[in-house]
Amino acid sequence: MKVTSLSIPEVLAIDRDIFEDSRGSFSELWRKDLYAAAGEIGPFVQDNVSCSKKGVLRGLHYQWPHWQGKLVSVLQGCVLDVAVDLRKGSPSYGEWVAEELSERNGRQLWIPRGFAHGFVVLSDSALFHYKVDAPYVREDEVTVAWNDHEIGVAWPLDDPILGPKDAQAPSLSAIPPEGLPIFSPK
Repeated sequence: MKVTSLSIPEVLAIDRDIFEDSRGSFSELWRKDLYAAAGEIGPFVQDNVSCSKKGVLRGLHYQWPHWQGKLVSVLQGCVLDVAVDLRKGSPSYGEWVAEELSERNGRQLWIPRGFAHGFVVLSDSALFHYKVDAPYVREDEVTVAWNDHEIGVAWPLDDPILGPKDAQAPSLSAIPPEGLPIFSPK
């Protein structure tokens, strides 16, 4: 396993070991001792899976006030995965990072609390896995516009397939300040 900090250092790319032979492949999605060595990842309380077809964009989502950290990976297919820093006072507030996650590359992203998350499906379909450190609370889910010009995510398509919530999401500047986390340096 290899752990790399991205341009927003709290967001981690994790390259899992994948063992392949003539029968197929094997990989560990999570192992407490290995991930503990990578830093503050988890502890986890819930796993989620979504299945989406090509061109579906889900995001940019976060929970407030019950924030979630997410360890995300793709079990089948390929996505462009995005994390946006929402922590007021952070040197990277409003900035984003993106990584391609696929069943082939085995890459995971650790997206800590205080970030919005989204992805777009690049393959015919994708089976997406979320391992989260706080339970999902539907009433706490907040959505930021996927195409917010102030954030400027470079999505690889102009006309994604969106759900109603994502299609009508406000810009980050329209979110009340009390609905965002405050950055606290370590």
